[in-house]
Formats: sequence, structure tokens, C-alpha cells
Amino acid sequence: MAETKPDKPGFFSRLFGRKAEPTPESAPETPQAGGGPEAMPSPPTTGADDLAAAPPTVTVASPDTAEENKVAPELAGADLQPVENLDPEGGNPKEPIPRIKTEAGPEPRPDFAGETAAHVVAEVAAPPPEVQPAPTRGWWQRLTEGMRRTSSSLSDSVTGLFTKRKLDDATLEELEDALIQADLGVPTAMQITQALSSGRYNKEISPQEVKAILAGEVEKTLAPVAHPLTIDRTKKPFVILMVGVNGAGKTTTIGKLSQKFRGQGLKVMLAAGDTFRAAAIEQLKVWGERVGAPVLAREQGADAAGLAFDALQEAKANGTDVLLVDTAGRLQNKAGLMAELGKIVRVMKKFDETAPHATLLVLDATVGQNALSQVEIFQKAAGVTGLVMTKLDGTARGGILVALAAKFGLPVHFIGVGEGVEDLEPFTARDFANAIAGVEATS
Repeated sequence: MAETKPDKPGFFSRLFGRKAEPTPESAPETPQAGGGPEAMPSPPTTGADDLAAAPPTVTVASPDTAEENKVAPELAGADLQPVENLDPEGGNPKEPIPRIKTEAGPEPRPDFAGETAAHVVAEVAAPPPEVQPAPTRGWWQRLTEGMRRTSSSLSDSVTGLFTKRKLDDATLEELEDALIQADLGVPTAMQITQALSSGRYNKEISPQEVKAILAGEVEKTLAPVAHPLTIDRTKKPFVILMVGVNGAGKTTTIGKLSQKFRGQGLKVMLAAGDTFRAAAIEQLKVWGERVGAPVLAREQGADAAGLAFDALQEAKANGTDVLLVDTAGRLQNKAGLMAELGKIVRVMKKFDETAPHATLLVLDATVGQNALSQVEIFQKAAGVTGLVMTKLDGTARGGILVALAAKFGLPVHFIGVGEGVEDLEPFTARDFANAIAGVEATS
């Protein structure tokens, strides 16, 4: 008859139900061989000074505890190698494996030598060092960096043409072609080449001198159109209608302008007149929350003219100083959409015959010569009173602003060279001319 072994309690029995047998008072307080966790004495309480005084030790399983740790008895105490250090072909270690210290434990870190645990805790709990904010860039620096692609294109042409060459007919013709390719327009290009040839024909001229003349002539063209947007405070609300093609940046420009007006102490209201796009309505609401301006909006597909009329009524009742009205982007060659824009203007005039007091056409600088037709058609449909040029930092065709000024003479109120609020600033002819020519600003 087989010998019956006493049942050994399982892990869950020992964990939840089985209690350890009481130890006789005379028995030493040492763990029994093969005993479970309940046979181990409670670890003594260790203070911060004890942690610093004695380095930690590593406990290695002895052969007696092999069964408890589920290690085969024949392998207990064997020099086992980690799997990742074995050679997959021969099974030998690829490099010597350091032995585990069983007596003194690992050496303390040199950078912790002589420190107590309290010192370490204090160091970890200390606040991180203050990070110095990046220096803010001035408008001139942002403008020159934004106009770098346009100015580099012109600078390369000028430098290549006027390095060790005389100012002859061939050189002037090549320069004129380069200026036209930079979208400055034919009249401006001819004006610049005539200014260069005056008194300098058949003479050597440095690229720096050509850039200075280029900046001067561009400034002459732009100076008459560099007018800031003036808010007439006798008109409450002062209504600004924003128009432009798809993707020109109307909604973003409205948000930036509203923040600037709020900074001047003006009470601002926004009207989400782009009822074709739900995203435009939500975007304007976000700007309104950011700058603290109420936003009048309707559901997608609502009548934009009716919304503009309601916005005028509410702005008048609330004592609003500036009402900014967004409109849906529309291509200038779509007659039906342009007629709808004219309807918005007519409905506004029924409430206030002087409204809108400013109609700003937002132009994307990357479209180049296409901006000329945009100005022409939007001016007829909505009576554009001023221009805002955006995305000058994303194109080498920034010279189109010069061509627009020469052809239409409309005021240029703002230019944008980035996504930030500070990247939209009032237009200054001299700064723009120096930036496009690649010369340093002068006082």
C-alpha cells in the first residue's frame, strides 16, 4: 500500500485561510526551511539615516528555498546565465557575466557618496530650474524673416547681374525680367530700371547700390497706399466686412484684428457670416472666447444677409464699438456668389446707410498675379476700401503687393508674415521696401 503523504496547503489556502502554527517561546525567531511568506519575520523599521549608512544588499535564493521558488533542486544554486547573454548556436555566454554580490551589495553611486536619504529626497522634491523664455522678436525681424524667400530671389538675381558687369542694355533688360518674375509688375519694373540707368549707364555698379535703388523705388510706389485702419468712434458700431476667396485667411484675420481692437479698449462683436462651413463658425466662436468678444452665429446654411442684419441690430443695442462680419470664401469668377455678397452689403445699408464702414479684402500672397483679378472683381461687387495681405512668409511672390499698389492705389492696412497675432501688423512702406530688397532698415 502506497504511503500517504500529508496534504500540503496550496498558495491561496495559505494566503487567505491558513494561519501559521504558533512558535514556542523558546524557539529562535528564524525562518523555517521551506516555509512560506508567513514564516518570515517582519522587516525592521529603517530610518533615513540607516538608508544612507548601509548600502542595500541583494538576497539570493538558497538551495533550501528551491521548492518554494519553483526551481528544480538540481539547479538550485547553479550559475544561471540570462537568456539574452547566451549564444543562440553554442549556448555559451557571449561575454563574461558579472557575479551578483551577496554580502556587501552593489557599490554606492559616487554622486550619492556622503549624502543621507533626506538629502536625496530634498533634491528630488526641489522645484525644477526656471526656463528662460525665448527672446521676443521685433516686427522688423519677423518681417525680414517672413520676406526672406522674396528677397532672396531678388538678391540672387541682382548679385548675379551686377557682379563685375557694366550697366548696359542687356543688363537692364535682364534686371527688368527678374523684377517682373518677382511679381512687381511691368510699370514698377520699368520705373526701377529707368532710375538705375539715369547717370549710371555704361558704368560699373555694385549689387548693394542696386538694392538701395530698388528699395527706394518700391517705397515710392507703396508710400501712397500705406494707411492704417482708422476706427471712427462716432459710428457705433463701426462695421468691418471681411471678404476674400477660399483659404485666404479671413476668419483668422478677424480673430487677430479683434484681439488688437480689444487691446485698444474697444468693445468688439463678431458675426459668423460664413454659413457655408461649420468649421468657420466654430473657429470664430473659439476666437470670440479667446478675446472675450460675443459671437452671433446661426446654423450652417442660414441666410448670411439676414445674419448680418441681426448682428447690426444686436451690436447697436449693446453699444458695441466694432462689429467684424465674416463672409464665406468665394471665387471671383463665380457670378452667383459675388451677387450674394452684394446682397449682404445692401441689407446692411437698410439698417445703416453708411454701413459697412470698411470692407477689407483679404489676399493670399501665394496666388501671385491672380490677386489682381481678385481686387478688380471684389471691388465691383462689395466696394472694397482696403487690403490685408497674408502669408507673405510662405512665398517668393511678395512683390505682388507692389503691383497691386501701382494698379489700384487701394489702402493697404495690414500685412501678415506668420500665424501668431503679433505676425499681423499695420503696413509700413519703408519697412516693406527694405525687406523685399534685402537691405537693412534705416531710421
